[in-house]
Amino acid sequence: MARDEERKTQEAAREEAPQAPKKPMLKMLIIAGVVVAVLAGLGVGGFIFYQKVVLGKKEAPKKEQQIESAMWTMDPFIVNLVDNAGERYLKVSIELEVSDKNIIPELNKLKPKLRDNVLDLLTSKSYKDLVDMVGKQRLREEIMMRLNSFITGGKIVKVYFTEFVIQ
Repeated sequence: MARDEERKTQEAAREEAPQAPKKPMLKMLIIAGVVVAVLAGLGVGGFIFYQKVVLGKKEAPKKEQQIESAMWTMDPFIVNLVDNAGERYLKVSIELEVSDKNIIPELNKLKPKLRDNVLDLLTSKSYKDLVDMVGKQRLREEIMMRLNSFITGGKIVKVYFTEFVIQ
């Protein structure tokens, strides 16, 4: 019986011994978790403060950002291409993004000149010039360059093809 009591005492000691280190470890984990949460909150709060207050004051709106761009649509073009004795034709619809919506009346006034210039450019192209993406991008740039030479109150920022058919 003495041995049974001794065993019970040793088992009780073993059970109590592992529990003792768990409590300080649990406290340490809780404290570490709270510290991490507080630091994360301060980091997020600091980031938001920096974005709103510090950067907000530095970024004054520029005049270029205040001017709204606008779109101007040209009537569709249907032209014969240079190659194959005029058997191929191109149908293209173009929209122009302009830097300032105030130049739209100027574009309307220059519409015949602008269309004529684009027609001259399109009729000088062949199927090989326009079939791939590089050719289409080159055509956009050529149209933009040519039309910007006529405009005085702003500029064309981008040329969009809303329809592009070669047959």
